[in-house]
Amino acid sequence: MKTMNLPEVVADLVEAQASFDSVAFANCFSETAVVFDEGKTHKGKAEIQQWIDQANKRFKTVMDPIEFTQTDTTCVLLAEISGTFEGSPLVLNYNFVLRDGLIQSLKITG
Repeated sequence: MKTMNLPEVVADLVEAQASFDSVAFANCFSETAVVFDEGKTHKGKAEIQQWIDQANKRFKTVMDPIEFTQTDTTCVLLAEISGTFEGSPLVLNYNFVLRDGLIQSLKITG
């Protein structure tokens, strides 16, 4: 991973993804968090944990952060992802809304 000044919770999420740790990944989110990915919405920590666990088992996704930008209310992590999915590798935008040190929402877009 490139050296970047990431908020702690985003760095924790990248680290959790690198080790395919769905529990640590879900712990980066608030209880009421929402994730939007591939046209589906996942609500709450339990559903987010289930989603990332299934995605990790199915696609073995590796995330390589490229660039990070942040405003007062949102931040975007540009990352190359690779794995066992069609079109690998891809560069995706991870659009975060952070609140109280946790991820409140994440929208993953191409």
